[in-house]
Amino acid sequence: MRKVVVLPYSNVWPSKFQEAAKELQGVFGSELIAIHHIGSTSVVGLSAKPIIDIMPVVKEIAKIDSFHDAMQELGYEAKGENGIAGRRYFQKGGDDRTHHVHVYEEESPEIGRHLAFRDYLRAHPDMAEKYGELKEELAMRYPSDIAAYIGGKERLALEIEREALEWVRKE
Repeated sequence: MRKVVVLPYSNVWPSKFQEAAKELQGVFGSELIAIHHIGSTSVVGLSAKPIIDIMPVVKEIAKIDSFHDAMQELGYEAKGENGIAGRRYFQKGGDDRTHHVHVYEEESPEIGRHLAFRDYLRAHPDMAEKYGELKEELAMRYPSDIAAYIGGKERLALEIEREALEWVRKE
């Protein structure tokens, strides 16, 4: 069973991203266009589940399926689209997850959504603090119920996403 653990921001998270990104560059090679640190661990000061979210952007999403063996050698489990059309998703660490990899083809609207969310929280520390406090509270309330944790933060996450997308449009 997955435990819900939210920790204060750690200065180790960016280096964990860099380490994983280097490995993924070795796997995806010339198919890779860019690789981004996304999710809560990418926002300095934000409390988060200690799972590094990584977003490789690739030329052709269909080619990613041919990298399953190489990803498995690095400890990642392939999960297909895992609920988001056009994505290839990998996770590492089993019930004690350490990394999530969300692969998208260039031009996917999901890329802009993830980057807007991250950049908005980086630029608005008051909102990041509010989001972090909610996640800490939900983790304490639902330490053994990941679905309740996710459901509890959904409304605020959607609000942040709406504000982030509007903020990006104005930039």
